[in-house]
Amino acid sequence: MKRVLVIGPCGAGKSTLSVELGQRLGLPVHHMDQLKWRPGWMECGDDELRTELAAIVSTDRWLIDGNYGGTLAERLARADTVVYLDYPIRLCLWRVTRRILRYRGRTRPDMTEGCPERFDLDFFLYLMMWNSGPRPRTEARLDGYSGRIVRLTSPKALERWLDAFPVLSY
Repeated sequence: MKRVLVIGPCGAGKSTLSVELGQRLGLPVHHMDQLKWRPGWMECGDDELRTELAAIVSTDRWLIDGNYGGTLAERLARADTVVYLDYPIRLCLWRVTRRILRYRGRTRPDMTEGCPERFDLDFFLYLMMWNSGPRPRTEARLDGYSGRIVRLTSPKALERWLDAFPVLSY
């Protein structure tokens, strides 16, 4: 595993897993949220995002977390592994709520500095509609890559899968 994507619904734990898996595999970790958002919750332009992402994806070793369907094709084309955290949405809603309470008013580690955590109703609605909108679109984009996908449907399944990777010590 040298070029890894971690995808799944909001609140599944993509960033947390990415940091841990990146350490275990010795891979540099890149968060799509940090690439997309500028301080003050300003989105960077699509061209700028694609340029930054192309520079990362063209290298031999990386781990990128986040869905961002508009750029998924470029990442999938180079990824050797896709870890899909296919968790129940009720769990993800709970985790997002917990994250908001934990980081409210502060920037979380996987986000661009200057983007403090906050409650966003549209974000919650997006997550609530995951199974009927974003999920089918994501899975359609994964079509043809089944040999590269590790689909994990629960935190317990993730824990068992992670047990196969030793923690690297430097």
